Amino acid sequence: MNKLSQEISPYLLQHADNPVDWQPWGPEALEQSKSQQKPIFLSIGYSACHWCHVMAHESFENAEIAELLNRDFISIKVDREERPDLDHIYMEAVQAMTGQGGWPMSVFLTPDQKPFFGGTYWPPRSRGGMAGFGQVLKAMAATWHERRDEVLQQAEQAAQYLQSERVLGDRNAVLTEAPLLAAEAAATHAFDSQLGGFGGAPKFPHATDLKLLLRRWRKSGNAALLEMVTVTLDRMAGGGIYDQLGGGFHRYTVDAAWLVPHFEKMLYDNAMLAGCYLDAWQATRNEGYARVVRATLDYVLRDMTDPLGGFHSAEDADSEGEEGKFYVWTPDEIARIIGPERSTAFCYVYDVSKTGNFEGRNILHLPKPLAVCAKILGRELQSLEADIAADRLRLLDARANRIRPGLDDKVLVSWNGLAIDALARAGAMLDEPRYRAAAAKAADFLLIALRDERGRLMHCWRAGQAKHDAFLDDYASLANALVALFETQTEARWLDEACTLADAILARFADAEAGGFFYTAIDHEPLIARKKDLWDSPLPSSTGLAATALLRLARHTGRDDYRRAAEDALRAGVAWMEHASLGAGQLLLTLDDWLSEG
Repeated sequence: MNKLSQEISPYLLQHADNPVDWQPWGPEALEQSKSQQKPIFLSIGYSACHWCHVMAHESFENAEIAELLNRDFISIKVDREERPDLDHIYMEAVQAMTGQGGWPMSVFLTPDQKPFFGGTYWPPRSRGGMAGFGQVLKAMAATWHERRDEVLQQAEQAAQYLQSERVLGDRNAVLTEAPLLAAEAAATHAFDSQLGGFGGAPKFPHATDLKLLLRRWRKSGNAALLEMVTVTLDRMAGGGIYDQLGGGFHRYTVDAAWLVPHFEKMLYDNAMLAGCYLDAWQATRNEGYARVVRATLDYVLRDMTDPLGGFHSAEDADSEGEEGKFYVWTPDEIARIIGPERSTAFCYVYDVSKTGNFEGRNILHLPKPLAVCAKILGRELQSLEADIAADRLRLLDARANRIRPGLDDKVLVSWNGLAIDALARAGAMLDEPRYRAAAAKAADFLLIALRDERGRLMHCWRAGQAKHDAFLDDYASLANALVALFETQTEARWLDEACTLADAILARFADAEAGGFFYTAIDHEPLIARKKDLWDSPLPSSTGLAATALLRLARHTGRDDYRRAAEDALRAGVAWMEHASLGAGQLLLTLDDWLSEG
């Protein structure tokens, strides 16, 4: 066992018996690199990542490759969900070096943590035009020994690039509706009018952008904005990205039609999409959207909830060594469970065939509305609905006997905040007391279990141990969740706790000179760059979340310092909102709020 065996991260523990002499990121590994003058090989991934598993099996369990790593490098393995600060920095470096990014992320660093070469997945040997990982290791070791001055110069340039701000904010910028109108135009241009979503394959949900478009429709009455939302939500709910039996969403699809997902399920996607469908239900009163909300949140409560109240991070894409095996079906399997006669209608409705739509098996999806299916099958709609609902339950029960994908059972404050917010609002709007109770229990758990000895918030928890200082998105996401609890349950303690978190944001994360917020606190571990996070990834930007929380709290408390800090964050992000509006949804939501109040 290597030194990862002492960690709490499920992802790191997956690599604890590799022949690679892995170490966690920390003073011991960094000092060893300096004292031995060996470069660092930094590998960043996460437990539900399919290609991370592939590279682990192909390369990190390979004795020859392990020998190269152990001889020439200090090998450090990082869980990106546990250390998003490192992931932000080095992903930016890899994208600058290669023009693309992804996980597993593989970066070579000098002993002072500066990157000089990077990439993502490499096969163990050269194939399909890709360099083999063994070849890359030999080349990097030779370059380090033979051209070190050149390497150090290149690494210094990379560090300066990471330390620079390429899209600068302006504390004197005037906040107007212009970025919101630009976002509407950008969404209209990118919208796939037939299949929903924005752009082509691979296709991601874009939950914050959908929420923004829905908000803009309600203000403008522009029916085209509502259509973009409803077409996308309808297509996703009928697609393979949505678990038609158990509820909940996979992370994204590799195709443009929402059919074939990477099968991992992330807490943050399900929290944000539940909130998005909830907003759409409130706007349209389409009961199909309420059903998706309930099924998604029921999935979280059933399969992703810790007994102590927090919510787990993710379920893997793979089971029994195969991606998606837990979720796919053959006609014969379905017939054995629900009977040949019932299976005929079920397989027609969910497009199940002998040839299959995924490696010879079938991802359940709804290519046609159930009403159309009923007409074609010559069935009464109500009768067909009842049969299909009963058959889904029987198949779900049968699926429960399969070997489940791996569960990443760590609890992350930022992701839990998103889930608490969705549960609190759904509990109130759909009159579901169990959602309200789950939201309150999770919030209490975070406020008690994820504190250090000074009372400061921690980032993650697993198996009774809290670890790592909290980041800006932890404070901001939890503050938003507590405001949602206050708004739906009217207990003053939730507002008091939210203000405590907001005060910490102002004291420890604010940029007093340029406005806005840094991702790490002022007393965080020194890294090669202290970054701001204004860009929505699949997650809302931490700056956007902080501005949202502060503006909401200003509304409830009347505190001008909260409102001014929110305004400063918006001004610091104006250039981002203008530069790439489809990546600044959370900031744009806050701008829309600010303009509405102004």
